[in-house]
Amino acid sequence: MKKIMIGIMAVAVASAMICLVTGKLTRLPRWVEWKRGTFYSCCGEYEISLENKTVRVLREKEIIWTSPEEVKVQEVLSCDIDNDSRDELVLLCWKKGRYGRHRPFWVEEDEKGWSQHIFVYEYERGEVRPKWMSSYIGQDVTEMTVSSRRDGVNRLWLTDPEGKISGWIWTSWGFTREETEVSFVVFGDNLIHEPIYRYGLRQEESFGFLFENLRDVIARSDVAVISQETPLTDDPALYGGYPRFGTPAQVGQAIVDAGFDVVTCATNHALDRGVKGVEFTRAFFRDRGILCLGIQSSEERENLPCEIMERNGIRIAMLNYTYGTNGIKVPEESPYLVRLLENEEKVRKDIERARARSDFVIVFVHWGTENAEQADAFQREWAELFLASGVDAVVGTHPHALQPFEVLQDQQGHEMLVYYSLGNYVSAQREENCVKGGMAAFTVSLTDKGYRVTEYGLYPLVITRKGGGRYTVDFE
Repeated sequence: MKKIMIGIMAVAVASAMICLVTGKLTRLPRWVEWKRGTFYSCCGEYEISLENKTVRVLREKEIIWTSPEEVKVQEVLSCDIDNDSRDELVLLCWKKGRYGRHRPFWVEEDEKGWSQHIFVYEYERGEVRPKWMSSYIGQDVTEMTVSSRRDGVNRLWLTDPEGKISGWIWTSWGFTREETEVSFVVFGDNLIHEPIYRYGLRQEESFGFLFENLRDVIARSDVAVISQETPLTDDPALYGGYPRFGTPAQVGQAIVDAGFDVVTCATNHALDRGVKGVEFTRAFFRDRGILCLGIQSSEERENLPCEIMERNGIRIAMLNYTYGTNGIKVPEESPYLVRLLENEEKVRKDIERARARSDFVIVFVHWGTENAEQADAFQREWAELFLASGVDAVVGTHPHALQPFEVLQDQQGHEMLVYYSLGNYVSAQREENCVKGGMAAFTVSLTDKGYRVTEYGLYPLVITRKGGGRYTVDFE
């Protein structure tokens, strides 16, 4: 929830040396692992040894450089960190004081405790010369590595004591931190009963009131998702509420205007307006740049079980299924019109393909017993299948009531976050448990065990009916 509540904060480091500890340390922390070893760089021209917290660089078996006496070296790399096709010497080290000779003018006196730094040196004509020496990032580092993402650009990867990894890329003046995590907010069923759409149509056909209290939260997340329970239409003759829904397209425009990135549309009401309703809904969102999950048009003959979204270098695969469509059969000639949760082997294969194309897999699923506040056997059985298939997160809707969430773990240690039901986002249902839903919020981060959920929570929402039939949603 950190990134959702305070936003994304880009850290630009404008000086030369990185200091990685905010507090004063009178002694070095116990979690530090002091590395040692010998290796070569620059086609074998230089030999680098790390022993007893000191680095020595040899050329033609002669020592040409030794790390400063006042510095204790934790780890060393020799790599092309600035992407100039030449190696640099990179030290993860400790020294007393946060700053070097060029202390900022607003700092009267340097700290006396130990602080962690990264120094970068260049190999130049048989010498080792300082390249980048002074400034502050704000994290403890247990390990540093260098590698590239899919773009082939080398990055410095720093692992903290909790296993989270931050990525740093070299610019012309030093390192700049890159985002290596993605924040999600997910909302429950946007269930548009007749009183809701009739009120909106009276307000100059505007439905912005549905999301007016959540716009800031949506804007501060990297990915915002909502379940569009009911099919859209631009034909007033097809407008309708329970039991056969047809929702004015202006509701879809309100979703777009609110800043959502993804809608899930595989629901039990997906076929309430037939093939035409599915095709209109999918085209409406896709034409406006929003990922529409769980449904396909009859012209899309290829099986497209998932969508891949990339945010901050993380490839996220998203799938969406529903337990059924209220007895309305999916046409045989269009088997992918609505994605159903029925053939286990087919779902397993969908997930397998999604995993092969992504770093993280999320399944959005319409399941469970209506009005139930606990997950049923059907939900738990499918959750176990998702876990066994390597899914990383599951978000459920349909019961109209809020249900628990938990983290499941398989025998190999793989973890899967499950929200069994987020309840309604908005509806005109009067039952007490139907007017209280929830917002799922979780963060996917790069860790030493791969991409994982590192923060998660559930934030209660309440639906309020005001005068004139106006329905609003806000945090409880």
